Amino acid sequence: MISLPLAFATSLLLGMRHATDADHVVAVSTIISRERSMLRSSGIGAMWGLGHTLTILVAGGAIISFKWAVTPRLGLSLEFVVALMLIVLGLLNVAPHTHSPVATSRLKPFFIGVVHGLAGSAGATLLILPLIDEAGWAILYLVVFGVGTIVGMTLMTIAIAGPALLVAHRTATLQRQLRFAAGAISLSFGFYLAWRIGFIHGLFTADPKWTPL
Repeated sequence: MISLPLAFATSLLLGMRHATDADHVVAVSTIISRERSMLRSSGIGAMWGLGHTLTILVAGGAIISFKWAVTPRLGLSLEFVVALMLIVLGLLNVAPHTHSPVATSRLKPFFIGVVHGLAGSAGATLLILPLIDEAGWAILYLVVFGVGTIVGMTLMTIAIAGPALLVAHRTATLQRQLRFAAGAISLSFGFYLAWRIGFIHGLFTADPKWTPL
């Protein structure tokens, strides 16, 4: 029991670090490139973290409680869904728009966080199982990890949105260019992830190799 406080502190820090993963930053940056408000931008980060945390608790709790096995092919498949989502987000940003950028649904970042959480839940859960074998404490660890992710993504979103909003407020043209650039990055990174997961890590081969987180 003496090591539990250290384990939970580590979980909080890991959750905050997890929020800075490249695919997370790219996804959220693509969404906030449409915003003109720091408050809405920070809310997007928090909603993403909430969706991510909810999925980790549900999927991770099921893995812990029912001793579900996560195969390399399943883990890679969940990560491949994230790559496809980044491609879709990129396409939505680079395509011409006729609606106001601020009309983005508040639920959009939540559902994107849910998709990311599907990929992260298996990795986060498998990471702690060798350390904490009691189901109740392991699930609490996931809760703390999720809180760290929410805090980390909110802070990351604020850090990204600040300079972007200063530029975007100058002219509408700059905001369109910023939105297009974010979409192009998301599109490129999504294709790169899809290729790496499919062929380098072997999702589409006979010998998939997957390392949690």
